[in-house]
Amino acid sequence: MSEHQVQAGSDRREFIAFCIGEQEFCVDIMSVREIRGWAPATPLPQTPDFIRGVINLRGAVLPIMELATRLGLQANEPTVRSVIIVVATGGRTVGLLVDAVSDILSVTQGVIQPTPDMACDRVKTFVRGLISIDSRMISEIALERLMPELDAIAA
Repeated sequence: MSEHQVQAGSDRREFIAFCIGEQEFCVDIMSVREIRGWAPATPLPQTPDFIRGVINLRGAVLPIMELATRLGLQANEPTVRSVIIVVATGGRTVGLLVDAVSDILSVTQGVIQPTPDMACDRVKTFVRGLISIDSRMISEIALERLMPELDAIAA
């Protein structure tokens, strides 16, 4: 894992970048509580297809979201490289199952491009912007838009 520095400036933001299949995504590092290795989740009945189940995180029940399924991508079976990124936003905490963490990014706001107008509605719903670094295109996930249905699951 490497750390990328892109342009100097005071409006710097940091992200955790990760892979789902061949695509790269990122989330704001301020939302990340921890990164854990994959552990099987206990399935719950009547949950959306993108909820893999729940795990016990130091005595708290943590829902695990299969991010590939939530984004409409092909989900892979978890491997030894798979990780759960524990994120908190809007008073909720959830684990995001991803294929692997790839990078820590430190960028200025000017490097983040808006999501293209021609993108499908699902992409525009979940992707806040695009970061272009070293011929890589990394999509910034809008965490608050991933989790509106999770209230009933975490209860």
